[in-house]
Amino acid sequence: MASTDISLHKDVHHDHEAHDDHDHHDQHFIFKYIFSQDHKVIAKQFLITGIIWAFIGGALSSIFRIQLGWPQATLEWLEPILGKWVEGGKLNPEFYLGLVTMHGTIMVFFVLTAGLSGTFSNFLIPLQIGARDMASGFLNMLSYWFFFLSSIVMFLSLFLETGPASAGWTIYPPLSALPQAIPGSGAGMTMWIVAMALFIVSSLLGSINYITTVINLRTPGMSMTKLPLTIWAFFLTAILGVLSFPVLFSCVLLLIFDRSFGTSFYLSEIYVAGEALANVGGSPILFQHLFWFLGHPEVYIVILPGFGIVSEIIATNARKPIFGYRAMIGSMLGISLLSFIVWAHHMFVSGMNPFLGSVFMFLTLIIAVPSAVKVFNWIATLWRGNIVFTVPMLFSIGFVSLFISGGLTGIILGNSALDIQVHNTYFVVAHFHLVMGSSAFFGMFAGVYHWFPKMFGRMMDEKLGYVHFWLTFIGVYMVFMPMHYVGIAGFPRRYYSWTSFDLFQSFANINMYISLAAIIAWLAQFIFAFNFIYSIFRGRRASANPWRSNTLEWTTPVLPGHGNWPGPIPVVYRWPYDYSKPGAEEDFIPQHIPYSQTQSSNLPHDKD
Repeated sequence: MASTDISLHKDVHHDHEAHDDHDHHDQHFIFKYIFSQDHKVIAKQFLITGIIWAFIGGALSSIFRIQLGWPQATLEWLEPILGKWVEGGKLNPEFYLGLVTMHGTIMVFFVLTAGLSGTFSNFLIPLQIGARDMASGFLNMLSYWFFFLSSIVMFLSLFLETGPASAGWTIYPPLSALPQAIPGSGAGMTMWIVAMALFIVSSLLGSINYITTVINLRTPGMSMTKLPLTIWAFFLTAILGVLSFPVLFSCVLLLIFDRSFGTSFYLSEIYVAGEALANVGGSPILFQHLFWFLGHPEVYIVILPGFGIVSEIIATNARKPIFGYRAMIGSMLGISLLSFIVWAHHMFVSGMNPFLGSVFMFLTLIIAVPSAVKVFNWIATLWRGNIVFTVPMLFSIGFVSLFISGGLTGIILGNSALDIQVHNTYFVVAHFHLVMGSSAFFGMFAGVYHWFPKMFGRMMDEKLGYVHFWLTFIGVYMVFMPMHYVGIAGFPRRYYSWTSFDLFQSFANINMYISLAAIIAWLAQFIFAFNFIYSIFRGRRASANPWRSNTLEWTTPVLPGHGNWPGPIPVVYRWPYDYSKPGAEEDFIPQHIPYSQTQSSNLPHDKD
């Protein structure tokens, strides 16, 4: 009885909000589109900011790939862009480190965390659980603007005279802890720390909002076992963020103390230019433990939203129920739990006790089990399905392919005896760019193409989408598969120039090949950018449910206003994956259709 009362209270609360929404169109432009509290507008703000950052991050990687592919070439043509960082036609080695650092930071945090999770968690959680908006529209707005401020600070650091942060995206001490270490350790590092502090506040505000919304604002009938897998993925991602980002904040706080207040948390017995510093008693290994306690859950903060998006799109376009719905939820729960107890596999070469290393190796290899469950379930969903090869479906299948390819090398790197041999080589770069970077990008592209009609009321151009997919898919494999080969041969990462090593001269052609493929793959993203912008204004108008999907967002108007549903919120009666059900009039039955209207297709256990 109590639960019924709560549900009724929620519904009344939602309907009261609905009456308030009629005045939304009268809002001033600033409050409707800039300082908006509408989750859909905020999602678009995250998406567009993330896309801009992705192009900046890609441009930085293209510059350092030019250096690696053609180390002897004259780069005078880059002087108008990079100014003093190109001297005598050569890229400045200090700036090269800055490019690598900023590329990693931008892609991991600003694109694949804020751009991916910020976009789709904001956009889909209220729509798919049947809520008028997020639990707190104001906190939601603050979440974006903290991210925006963070972006401004990080972007401005690129233009400092001493260069941006240059300690790698993992900002290991002592380069990050001593302002005098290298030029990028000064103001650039300070701005990096400020930007990341603002970013962490943004992430925490968003995550708390997502968790609260999923727990408290589900429409009547929407039990946790009727949630789409997208919502489970966003929910668990938010929990990971709430538990792990504060550790990074404390890690960075101690770094500020070491840099500015003379403490020695991470420093001990350091010499700079022959002069001994007073710092004694600190440990850079402490920094690594704190950083990777966030760093490894961060991998799953990046990839879990992709899991949910891809599961939804594959089921919709295979016209089949998702295979093993509860196993999919269980595997995401298992991955989320295990992600907190495997961080030290990043530290096998740090001198840790071999027994401790074997414990982390064992836990790391176990995480392959729930990951494999997901892969098998996606393949089983595709098996003998009536597959519709839409653009989002191609990107989803590409996601599965990249996740398998990158995941297999993860088993190698999870083994400490093997990892020690290839640590800090291009083998590691290839692994995480496939399994985390490229996979997450494919999940993001799949989501944008799939929910674009609900975001903007129009369809993206399909032909341009196919061209974008194939150029990107082939380009990613052309870039990262050869990296495994040079990595096994011992080719080191983060080296500005390798030409002075006779051992690596034989890899000149393959480096040139990788660089060329990387630049072409980056340029291919301008097809997506054109398609995205053109389709917002000139794309074919979308129908209410263009993909014939079951989830609640497709029951709203083509372009839902603030409050999402003009009338009462639909009540949920069934799970979200009733596709191609024997006896049904159509090959999909939306969640809000009662069983009383589908007598011909009802199964004995349906109402359980």
